[in-house]
Amino acid sequence: MLQKTRGIALSYIRYRETSIIARVYTEEFGLQSYIVNSVRTARSKNNKIALFQPLTLLEMVVYNKHDRDLHRLSEIKTSHPFQSLPFEVSKSTIAMFVTEMLNKVLKEEASSPVLFRFLVDSVLFLEEARTNYENFHLTFLLKLSFFLGFGPESAREFESQLRENSYPFLPDDEMDAALNSMLRQPYGTAIRISRSARNELLDALVAYYQIHIDSIGEVKSLPVLREVLG
Repeated sequence: MLQKTRGIALSYIRYRETSIIARVYTEEFGLQSYIVNSVRTARSKNNKIALFQPLTLLEMVVYNKHDRDLHRLSEIKTSHPFQSLPFEVSKSTIAMFVTEMLNKVLKEEASSPVLFRFLVDSVLFLEEARTNYENFHLTFLLKLSFFLGFGPESAREFESQLRENSYPFLPDDEMDAALNSMLRQPYGTAIRISRSARNELLDALVAYYQIHIDSIGEVKSLPVLREVLG
């Protein structure tokens, strides 16, 4: 049965000689995997594989069967062609980190339109922002944690949970103010935080996620993100 859905590309792996298996978080079906045929050939008449780059916003017509782990695509296109996100080093590095975290925390489960809308709005902000996005990845993780069921209500609660789990996080007043602002203010809010403090908070946020989700493990994109943004 053909069904329409919007989606957000997360990652893909090679499948056989010319195909890929793409992981997409969809509005209608939650996290799904799709076989995409004949996209890795020199004879391919289009660049369809580019549609599966991190965080690409998709419009899809799919064959969805509830008793299968792998599904097939009938039609696919991007709903919002990117002009900056894949081409600016800072933004593409953030996108790499965000997709790695989403791959770790999103599960194959029923759809969540509210979460999907949050993710789309977040991607669109990152794509369109010209300034004040250097803290996007930090704010994103804080806001996402509420959708996952463990969002802290304040900087004090965040710090308390880390200490209870023996993580050495001792922020100063500036860090507390930055944390509370990220929790309460929208993307794009100018927040005063040093490069070293940004790195410290990033490590603390990843540790916070590891406390609540056992399967996260190592985050391979962290060293690159620290180097590019700090």
